[in-house]
Amino acid sequence: MENDGVSRRLVLGGAAVGAVALGLPAGTANAGTETARWQDQARRIRITRDDWGVGHVAGKTDADAVFGMMYAQAEDDFNRIENNYLISLGRLAEAQGESAIWQDLRQRLFADHDVLKRDYAKSPAWLRTLMRAWADGLNYFLATHPDVKPRVITRFEPWMALSFSEGSIGGDIERVPLSQLEAFYGMRDVPMTDDERGLLFKEPKGSNGMAIAPSHTRDGRALLLINPHTSFFFRAEQHVTSDEGLNAYGAATWGQFFIYQGFNPNAGWMHTSSGVDNVDEFAETIVTGAGGKHSYRHGGALRPVTTKRITLSYRTSDGRTAQRAFTTYATHHGPIVREADGKWIAFALMNRPVEALQQSFLRTKARSYQEFIDVAGFKANSSNNTLFADSRGNIAFLMPQFMPVRNNRFDYRKPVDGSNPATDWRGEHSLRSLPQAVNPKNGWAFNSNNWPWTAAGADSPKASDFPKYFDQAGENPRGPQAIRVLSAERRFTPEKLIDAAFDTYLTAFARLVPGLVAAWDKLPDRQAQKAKLAGPIRLLRRWNYRWGADSTATSLAVFWGEALWAPLAQAAQAAGMSMWDYLAERATDAQRLTALEEAQLRLTQDFGSWQVPWGQINRFQRNDAAITQTFDDSKPSSPVPFTSAQWGSLASFGAKRYPGTKRYYGTSGNSFVAVVEFGPKLRAWAVTAGGVSGDPASEHFDDQVKRYASGNLRRVYFYPDDLKGHVESIYHP
Repeated sequence: MENDGVSRRLVLGGAAVGAVALGLPAGTANAGTETARWQDQARRIRITRDDWGVGHVAGKTDADAVFGMMYAQAEDDFNRIENNYLISLGRLAEAQGESAIWQDLRQRLFADHDVLKRDYAKSPAWLRTLMRAWADGLNYFLATHPDVKPRVITRFEPWMALSFSEGSIGGDIERVPLSQLEAFYGMRDVPMTDDERGLLFKEPKGSNGMAIAPSHTRDGRALLLINPHTSFFFRAEQHVTSDEGLNAYGAATWGQFFIYQGFNPNAGWMHTSSGVDNVDEFAETIVTGAGGKHSYRHGGALRPVTTKRITLSYRTSDGRTAQRAFTTYATHHGPIVREADGKWIAFALMNRPVEALQQSFLRTKARSYQEFIDVAGFKANSSNNTLFADSRGNIAFLMPQFMPVRNNRFDYRKPVDGSNPATDWRGEHSLRSLPQAVNPKNGWAFNSNNWPWTAAGADSPKASDFPKYFDQAGENPRGPQAIRVLSAERRFTPEKLIDAAFDTYLTAFARLVPGLVAAWDKLPDRQAQKAKLAGPIRLLRRWNYRWGADSTATSLAVFWGEALWAPLAQAAQAAGMSMWDYLAERATDAQRLTALEEAQLRLTQDFGSWQVPWGQINRFQRNDAAITQTFDDSKPSSPVPFTSAQWGSLASFGAKRYPGTKRYYGTSGNSFVAVVEFGPKLRAWAVTAGGVSGDPASEHFDDQVKRYASGNLRRVYFYPDDLKGHVESIYHP
């Protein structure tokens, strides 16, 4: 059904809609002028919803496109937009209560509202125009949808866009442990959680990206795999165009006005969380003088500690608003976030919101590798690697552009002595001096949140050529799996790249299970454990290490791996080894066999047998619009055949048991997945976890579940001709 000019919720018609009709108070100052401005801009924008519910937003100017982009996002899931800005603005406690006060304080140490307002005023005029359009699109949505009740933010201001200028799932600031921030500013002992200490088994945050050169494709066209591993429903799928050259399709983090991972007709970009070490802690030597004033040593001098008063609001249990005020401290290295061994720890990270927002938007308009690199000159990407491909046949693996120059004799993985000037950052690395692989001879490049030293096979950058702070991630099981599937094919097609992205081989178990089988083989025949585990060992010995919904070996292996992981996590950390290396090289035979007994027992207790098909355990369930899902074994769910990325699965599904459940339910991993072929005319395929709408009443709430679980990507409607016959509605905001 096509309704050109007709909104699904509001008919604008030719007459002006008054302030009261738009939900504005009758006496609102300038309400009429603002309303007229919004309506005028809305008439220049067209939103086309395809038969998957994806919004294709078209505007005359980039600002029009941004206005429509935000309006369409808000239609799909305003709750997630507001939640992201409650977090980025340090206002989450206003909705969730005092328990979120420390997360807000951490945010406000770096995101000072007054500074952001000044940054907005100093921003380039074109960027201010886009930020105003961003706020207008959201405010117009709220004004025209009085049924939508924000928890806190009833009006968006343009400067707020600067608080969330980079779209990755885990920003650098999350490395500050909240428990220790609370201990310092709450002036009490608070132990670090097992999560903060890295001891919990959980789905790794990250992504996969692959770029294939024309020399390794059947049709001589570059290919790009876009495979972010995020929390489910973390991004919107959108297509945004303007008459000023904007034409970007892909995944936009809720509330942001740029496509974060996606493509335009000429180029595509995929970001993967990086293991680069460009966030540092400095241990400051504090001297307290008369009157309680604090100074810190730097070389032979004492410098005054900077103080700042931060007042935070929070929601009380009875629904009222209360406040807490903190005196916070900082040195030239950064804000103080904790204390360790009598030293105050300052935290240094990139904090360039204006540059970051410019880079995030402008790269979506880059038409070639050179234009993409020109935009990278802002050096305001700190946490993400990039896989790139373009229609000219260029491919590349790039590391984050923000990289401080440091003295390589210090170990910046730990707090360094802030009183020693030699530990200070010494400017930044040039783009050319960063590890990278541009048009490698081997014909492909990839990253799976692992080190950069295998990004392009034999043509990868060499670790010996760079300071050690360029990597702290090391290898993970997805790295060898990516190399395996990329090396096996020289004539890639889009279909073959999709197959590679969903290849079923589990490299971690291929490495770990033989040690378990060997441990069982060494048991004396008369030992009770040998007879008890004979069946499970027989199953795993015959297994081909491939996941599948019908595979009972996958279930047993996953439960065994988790049972082996938990008791050895602390030992692996103490040894400075990756968990996979430690499990393969240091786990004892007794530990391997005991973990298998535990897995056998747990499967039997929860499912009545230790031989349970993986698809009966591993499930996708979406019950409501809540950001934090409540799962229920009695409600409908769908089987998912792939596993956690921990075990080497490129297609990632981070699932676990929840209170009251026996089945595993996924909450992270594969989210938006796309394969793009560049050529004279672009072709692309994609799938979004669940569906594009956050409204349970919408048919697009869960209409992609089966495609998601089977890796059956749908054709992307990129050109107007592609949309013919696939239009659900056309309307103005």
